Parts: sequence; structure tokens; C-alpha cells
Amino acid sequence: MARKPFVKAKAMQGRGHLQSVTTDGPHVEWLGMPEYYIHALVIAEQEYAYFSANKDLEFELGAYVCFRFRESKKGFYIEKRSLGIAIDPVEYMRQLDAGLE
Repeated sequence: MARKPFVKAKAMQGRGHLQSVTTDGPHVEWLGMPEYYIHALVIAEQEYAYFSANKDLEFELGAYVCFRFRESKKGFYIEKRSLGIAIDPVEYMRQLDAGLE
């Protein structure tokens, strides 16, 4: 009897304002592994975990961010290198127009 291949769960997309950041670390799982930090982010009243090599998160509180995340038994995890600032085209055009005047 043939087995079905393992199918990885699809990542979901999220957006919202960054409300708070709590950083924990540095952590090292095994000898020779680089240090990493766990950032607990609250975005749109939902808590997410984000793993990073940097102690400081490059986003300010109140920034409108977008990201891909997955759900696990322990909670929600933001995928590596998917966290970024969301740019609203209308707001961007207003900033350009204000800069030209």
C-alpha cells in the first residue's frame, strides 16, 4: 500500500499594526549554532513568535506590517524573512505629492 507524501501546511498572510515587542534571548540550541533571539510580537491583538539573529527588531511600534505565518500547537510563528512594512499605495502617493510641494 502506497503512502501519501507529506504535505506542508500553507502559510497564511497577515497584516496589522505592531502593538508591542518583547525580546527573549540569546538562545543557542547546540554547540556551534549561532545565537538567535525570540521576539514576541503583538500584531492586531494577536501574539506571534518571530526568530531572528538580531537583538533589535528593525520596526518601530505602530508600524503597519505584513507577514506570512503558520499555526502550530505552541502558537503562531512568523516565517523567516517574511516580516516587512506594508506600503499602502494611496498613502505612498500622498507622501510623494506632499514632498513635491
